[in-house]
Amino acid sequence: MTEHLTRRALGPLAAVAALTASLLGASAVQAPQARAAACTGTTGVTVVVDFTAVGGGIQTGCAPGDPASGLAALTGAGFSYTFHPRYPGFVCTVNALPTTCTNPTGSAYWSYWHAQHGGPWSYSSLGAAGYNPAPGDVEGWAFGSGGQPGITAP
Repeated sequence: MTEHLTRRALGPLAAVAALTASLLGASAVQAPQARAAACTGTTGVTVVVDFTAVGGGIQTGCAPGDPASGLAALTGAGFSYTFHPRYPGFVCTVNALPTTCTNPTGSAYWSYWHAQHGGPWSYSSLGAAGYNPAPGDVEGWAFGSGGQPGITAP
């Protein structure tokens, strides 16, 4: 219930972030509302987003089928994102958080991870646009200084 209310409260923030991003020349990709469960077996790609460092919790969603990239998995699981206006391809916000875009050379950014269900997280050597997750994989995103998501891959 709390997770649902948190996502609902973020809805207006996501709209403001999308408008701000478009005015700043950044790309904004909106997605359906996050599905609050991991995928079952190989029915899709599970996505975990750790908002802890930006005042939120950890949310999990399922991108059904076989998304073509990590970004497609992120939106397929119901999360939205924007790119940094000066650094195309660098994810600036997820679900409009943080509320201001950080400099990618700074100490806080959205780090991108991979795992198998129940397995350890592995930092991605490819950006989310260039990585093609397989059905059954788990994708992780965490905002901060490069630390992995705060839960074990579901």
